[in-house]
Amino acid sequence: MAKFKKLTPAILKKIILEEKEALINESDPIAQGVEDPAKVDAEEVDASEQATSLEKDIDFIKALKIEEQKTTRYLKKIQEAKTLISNRLLTKI
Repeated sequence: MAKFKKLTPAILKKIILEEKEALINESDPIAQGVEDPAKVDAEEVDASEQATSLEKDIDFIKALKIEEQKTTRYLKKIQEAKTLISNRLLTKI
C-alpha cells in the first residue's frame, strides 16, 4: 500500500507556485526562446467552439449555485441540531 503525504498549507502553496510558474513559462514565448513576436503562433479557435465552452461554463456555474444552496440548507439544519443538543446538555449539567 502506498503511503500518503499529508497535504499541509505549506505543501499546497508550494504546489500552486510550481504550477503557476510552469503555466507562465509554457505560455511565455520569450521563455521558449522566440525573440520575434511575429513568429509566435497563436492558437485560433472557432467562435462556435468558444461559445460552446462558455455555455458549458455557465451551466456548470448554475449547477454549482444549486448545489451551494442545498449544502447551505443542510449546514443550517446541522447547526440548528448542534445548538439544540448543546442547550440540552447545558440544561442537564
